[in-house]
Amino acid sequence: DAETNGHVPEDERGESVDVGEGAGTEATGTDPDDAEPTGVRVEYLNYEVLADRGWDLGDDDLFEKAGAADLDPRDYGKFLAHPNETLLEAAEERGFAWPFACRGGACANCAVAVVEGELGMPANHILPSSMTDSGIRLSCVSAPVTEELKVIYNVKHLPSLDELRLPPQQFGRARADD
Repeated sequence: DAETNGHVPEDERGESVDVGEGAGTEATGTDPDDAEPTGVRVEYLNYEVLADRGWDLGDDDLFEKAGAADLDPRDYGKFLAHPNETLLEAAEERGFAWPFACRGGACANCAVAVVEGELGMPANHILPSSMTDSGIRLSCVSAPVTEELKVIYNVKHLPSLDELRLPPQQFGRARADD
């Protein structure tokens, strides 16, 4: 389901695996906190947690609070992204199911807020400059360009993105009609 945002770890046979502490590090073979990581260190936080905890997107200490809050690994954690891998691909390769719909930069379902670092976004067909200027990027077409990145994913429900989302079933229907 394209609209899920949970963590669905599976082994190569498709069977569920225990994620425990350190979820998201198994697929890379490298702990994101190692001194010399191979790739981009991504720290992520689920936007839905902000409302649950009474936090605000503009809080300076958002990731410090998240780190101290003992959140579920699907809501907060770290992983390594490989060079030239989009953020959405990196998350999925590590067992996460972040929201998306089109995978081509034509909607805002996969939008993330970049808090620290930079995501290069070669194509943008939908986001107004006011959104990109405030750090909103499309994870399906954006790749990390800095050594460290802090992002809030699942920001598709920000009021300014409401009209830019697509229903997830739209692409399923198109394939079913073929």
